[in-house]
Amino acid sequence: MRQSIRVAMIIQGYLPRLGGAERQLAALAPLLHAQGVEVHVLTRRYAGLSPFEVIGGVPVHRLPVLGPKRVASATFTLSALPLLRRLRPHLIHAHELLSPTTTAVAAKRLLGVPVAAKVLRGGTWGDIAKLKRNALSARRITTLLRQVDVFIAISHEIEHELAEINVPPERRVFIPNGVDTQRFAPLPLEGKRALRARLGLPLEAPLVLVAGRLAPEKRVGQLIELWPVVRQSHPTTQLVILGSGEEEAALKRAAGAGIQFVGYQDDVAPYLQAADVFVLPSATEGLSNALLEALAAGLPVIATSVGGAPDVIEHNVHGCLVPPDQPPALQAAMIHLLHDAEGRARLGQRGRERMLHDYTLPVIAGRLRELYGQLTSAPSLNRALTTARSRSA
Repeated sequence: MRQSIRVAMIIQGYLPRLGGAERQLAALAPLLHAQGVEVHVLTRRYAGLSPFEVIGGVPVHRLPVLGPKRVASATFTLSALPLLRRLRPHLIHAHELLSPTTTAVAAKRLLGVPVAAKVLRGGTWGDIAKLKRNALSARRITTLLRQVDVFIAISHEIEHELAEINVPPERRVFIPNGVDTQRFAPLPLEGKRALRARLGLPLEAPLVLVAGRLAPEKRVGQLIELWPVVRQSHPTTQLVILGSGEEEAALKRAAGAGIQFVGYQDDVAPYLQAADVFVLPSATEGLSNALLEALAAGLPVIATSVGGAPDVIEHNVHGCLVPPDQPPALQAAMIHLLHDAEGRARLGQRGRERMLHDYTLPVIAGRLRELYGQLTSAPSLNRALTTARSRSA
C-alpha cells in the first residue's frame, strides 16, 4: 500500500469562486484523495467567505490579504507560514508562478519540503511574461530556478517558455489539465431539445456557444463584431455567451440581433450539451478547461492556436484552429462549419475520442500522484523527474 502524502495546494482563489484553475483543482482533489493524497487548500480570503471550511472533503484555509498588491502578497505569505508549519505537508504545490509560488518558496526555506509550481498560462498575459515585466524580474526568476523543484507545464507553449528562462528539461514536467468525460458527454437529439427548452434556448436554431470570463484577452468583443456577417450567411443562428466579467456591460451594449447572454452559471455542462458549435477566440490561454469540456461533450470546436489548444487539437481532425486576433479567419471558420453538418459531426466525435484517450481526470490525477510520490520519496530528484517526464509524455 502506498504511503499517504499530505500536499498543501496554494492558489489565488478557490470555491465558491470559480475560474479555470479553481475548477480544475476542485475536480482533481477527490481523485487525489482516493489515491492517498491528503489535500489542504490555502487561498485568499475574499469578502463574505469564512476563514476555514471543508468543501467536498477538502480543508480550505482562507488567509487575509491586506492593502495594495505587493502588501497583499506579503500578508498572505506571512499568514501562510505558521499555518504550513502546523500542517507539516510533505509537498507544496503552487498554482501560478506569482504570489502562490512566492509563498511556497518561503515555506520551503522554513520547512525544507519540495515545491512543485504549476504554470497556469502562457503567452503575453502568462505567468512568465508577468514575471519578466516585474521590476525585480531577474532576481525573482533566479530565486525560482534555485528553489522550485519541478515546474508543471500544462501546454508545450509553456514548456518552451520555461526552457527560455533556463529551466532544465529534468525539472519540467508536462501534465495537462483533465476533464470529467462522464459529466461532459454528448446527448442524443431529443435530449438536446428537452435541455434547450429547460434552459430557455431556441429549440431549432443552430447555437454557437462561447464560455468563460468576459475579459479583454478572451476576445469576445471580436466575436460580437463579426457576428452580423455570420448571421447574413446563417440568419437563424444564435450566439450564446456564457460567463461574466469586467467586459460584460460593454459587450451587452455592443451586441446586436442573434446574441443571447446567459451570465455566469455554476454548471456549464447543460449549455455545452445543448449547443452545436463551441468557439474559443482568446488571444492567450494556458489550457482552457472550457475547451476540454466542449470537446468531451462532443462539440465541434473552433479555437485560436494559442496556449494548449494546438496540443489538444490537430487542425481539421479534432477541431478547427485559427490564428489569434484575426477576425476574418475566425469568421470564415464559423461560416464554413455551420454549413457543414457532416464535418461538425466528424470533428465532434474525434474531439471526444481525444479527450477519452488522453485527458480524463483519473489519468491526470494518476500522473500527479506519481509525481508527488517521486518528489517526496526518491533518493535522487533528477532520477525521479526523468521518470515522471517519460511517463507523462
